[in-house]
Amino acid sequence: MIISQTRQELLILEYLKTLYYEFKSKFVLQKVHYKVEGSCKKCGKCCRHMYSIDTYTKNEFKITQMIYPKYKRFYVINQDENGNLIFACNLVNDDGSCSVYNKRLSMCKKYPHKNIRYGTKLPEYCGFKVIPDKKFEDYITN
Repeated sequence: MIISQTRQELLILEYLKTLYYEFKSKFVLQKVHYKVEGSCKKCGKCCRHMYSIDTYTKNEFKITQMIYPKYKRFYVINQDENGNLIFACNLVNDDGSCSVYNKRLSMCKKYPHKNIRYGTKLPEYCGFKVIPDKKFEDYITN
């Protein structure tokens, strides 16, 4: 598929805008902190249903794949109610195991990262839960 130069420039501009907002978010004074609890059920659901928190369009994802070829193993399967893309890995076996387990990405090895800095969704029936350190009411009263 050939993309016109103008279209490529627009895609890159959209991507840069996303990076800009991501950078600005690092300077929010009061941040919500999260913790991860639970354990892996080894079912592979996380490999078949990954939520993105900062990729909103398929075009942004295509740019990410151009910059980071290792992400070509993922493909878009849907969008959530907030417009975030939902991905699946094309290297997961029918039984939920990874076909390249010894060569899997760092993000896969660390999933879900214990020092998560944002709320996220996990697949239904996942053995892990992402829980805010404080309830919403605690922020209002302090």
